[in-house]
Amino acid sequence: MSLLEAIILGLIQGLTEFLPISSSAHLRIAGEILPSATDPGATFTAITQIGTELAVLVYFWKDITRIIGAWFRSVTRRGVPASDPDVRMGWLIIIGTIPIVIVGFLAQEYIRSTFRSLWLVAIVLIVFGILLGLADWFGRRTRELTELTYPHGLAYGAAQMLALIPGVSRSGATTTMGLALGYTRPAAARYAFLLAVPAVFGSGFYELLTAIREPGSSPFTGFEIAVATIVAFCVGLAVIAALMAYISKRSFLPFVIYRLLLGGTLIVLLSTGVLDPL
Repeated sequence: MSLLEAIILGLIQGLTEFLPISSSAHLRIAGEILPSATDPGATFTAITQIGTELAVLVYFWKDITRIIGAWFRSVTRRGVPASDPDVRMGWLIIIGTIPIVIVGFLAQEYIRSTFRSLWLVAIVLIVFGILLGLADWFGRRTRELTELTYPHGLAYGAAQMLALIPGVSRSGATTTMGLALGYTRPAAARYAFLLAVPAVFGSGFYELLTAIREPGSSPFTGFEIAVATIVAFCVGLAVIAALMAYISKRSFLPFVIYRLLLGGTLIVLLSTGVLDPL
């Protein structure tokens, strides 16, 4: 694959990572459409996600540093009680990260092969699009992040775990769970973004080490992946700001419709043999 294709995929990663439409599904589909017609692979996807998570760090810098600082002062018994909201949020993020760490480690073989079938991508795009629409329509949207409980944090984590399948969408699955539990749209999205930080960085750096040890694990060179990651960071930062402003006043309906159309189109292309599922 070429540098231009890497840039295009980095742009797609930045545009779609934070929207509930699945960046990994878009990278998987785009790989088949680009001239090389090659799956970018799980390694490329995970590494470029480092770029978009750096955008999360920049956008939520004050929140993240405050949470980390309070949590460390609490566990080292330096005057911050466990009941402090930032300490609780630190524990909630840790608890919510556990499911994806366990399943991500145990399911590596499936993540790199079975889960990347375009048939599966098409199906989950539609199914989780419907679930997002139902949660957004019927959710009470009255709870704020200060009301987040440990069981709810674990439920968020279970939803994030499903994002190992391209097409589910990390932000989409966790936001859907938040809406179903009665949280407001901004609160559901905010915790979803914070929860993704340790999981995405962990996965990204793991795949980065894999790429260094096994240079053939990605169809791109190290330089091309680096450029794509930088592009993803720049675009992702703009998308976060736009999305947070959008959902404070509007629903997720446009994203639901988009998921259904994309999933349906993908099924047609696979059924007619235009695309190869594997």
